[in-house]
Amino acid sequence: MESRPFGSSSRQVSEIGQGTWNIDHVPVDTAVQALRRGIDLGMTHIDTAEMYGSGKAERFIAKAIAGRRNEIFLVSKVLPSNASRKGVVQACEATLARLNTDRLDCYLLHWRGIHALRDTVAAFDQLTRDGKILSWGVSNFDVNDLEEVYGLSGMSPPACNQVLYHLEKRAIEHAVIPWCLTHGIAVVAYSPFGSHSGFPAPRSAGGRVLQQIADRHGATSRQVALRFLLRNSSVFVIPKASTLEHVVDNAKAGGFELSSAEVARIEAAFPRGPRPRFLPMI
Repeated sequence: MESRPFGSSSRQVSEIGQGTWNIDHVPVDTAVQALRRGIDLGMTHIDTAEMYGSGKAERFIAKAIAGRRNEIFLVSKVLPSNASRKGVVQACEATLARLNTDRLDCYLLHWRGIHALRDTVAAFDQLTRDGKILSWGVSNFDVNDLEEVYGLSGMSPPACNQVLYHLEKRAIEHAVIPWCLTHGIAVVAYSPFGSHSGFPAPRSAGGRVLQQIADRHGATSRQVALRFLLRNSSVFVIPKASTLEHVVDNAKAGGFELSSAEVARIEAAFPRGPRPRFLPMI
């Protein structure tokens, strides 16, 4: 599995990681087995949040990484309702307890809420000084929010911005990716196979393009979709990890590259459209 510099954290992190939203919807043994297989395949970037299953996903991950913590780039997120200066620290302590670890490699504000960003960043700085987080970042931030939080950076700038990004939601390509690239901030794509609309159907026009390209590489359409998102060196993807089959399929997306002609075909099949007024999120 290829690794890339993860923004201001200075860490080399696997370009394909493992997301855990709704992982608590499968039996714990199934989830743990899938996560461990992903780690074996080099997908050591594991993402979670206190919101996922009200902490249940973090407990699942604790079981999966037991004895292997030093191999993992571990990320979790604080809810906006907990993002006061005191609340962030308390939420982080609870997350660390559920994950059975003494540190997070990156800690994110899940989305912007009512608490002042200045207080949230101050809490991140405190946690960094205390060694409880090694870097921090944000999620679902558009450029105006990124500019504000970047201007508040204390000990270090944000390491990443985690955003919705898939073939049919390419809005971040207009301004978010270029801004993050200029400022040395990693972009982490969540729901890279789509959300409510689902992945393109095999018989749809776009689905046929993906399959044709996949056939040339001995790959699957989903692997091609991941490679398309990863064509920018500042982007990481965190597809959901809940079954062995899906984990193995995701990992194989690290084994090939798309040609410029193939990228152009995908861009034509899934046009990014005009820049939306508001950044899409789920």
